[in-house]
Amino acid sequence: MQITGQTLDRNAIETLLAGGARQFEECDLDGADLSRLDLRNCTFVSCSVAETSFYAATLSQSTWRRCRGREADFAAADLTDAQFHGCDLNNSSWRRARLASAMLKSCKLTGANFEEAAHLGLTFEECLLIGADLRRMSFRKATLRQLDFSDADLAACDFRDAVFEGGSLRSANLKQARFENADLREADLGGLSLADVKVFKGALISVRQAAELMAEMGLRVA
Repeated sequence: MQITGQTLDRNAIETLLAGGARQFEECDLDGADLSRLDLRNCTFVSCSVAETSFYAATLSQSTWRRCRGREADFAAADLTDAQFHGCDLNNSSWRRARLASAMLKSCKLTGANFEEAAHLGLTFEECLLIGADLRRMSFRKATLRQLDFSDADLAACDFRDAVFEGGSLRSANLKQARFENADLREADLGGLSLADVKVFKGALISVRQAAELMAEMGLRVA
């Protein structure tokens, strides 16, 4: 059953779920407390979930398309196999969420917090992750397509053997990150310090990038 164009709170959602509703389109869920609800296999299309709480909700195998959700709270939620496409989720929280085999594609995640998220098999593609908290996340052996990590906190992240297809690491926090055998030739490496350059030991960069890094440090390559 599809629900379209309604403003829904927790009680309304619970009633609709009990009646078999599993697809919500152009619905307004802004600010609703949907914590701990079982929303597995639900589909949300062009819905607004700004400041909505999905804390500890079951959202496994859910699908989200073109949804708007600034400051939405997915903390501690089960998002196993969830799919997000073209969503605006700036400043959202995913702390301690279970994101195994989830996909976030063409999403705006500026300022999002993924602290301590369980992320085995999580895939980002063509996402804005500017200023996001991704500390200790592993991207090992991943192909990273057009990910903008500008100003993101990537401390202790594992990028070993990863391949960057475009994207940016400009001014990101790379303390204790690992890049051995990573292919960074298509990434924007601007705004990095001498200390940052050290973490790229063993990575592959282009001659142009090497010259740009030297210029960032005030050196000229003749």
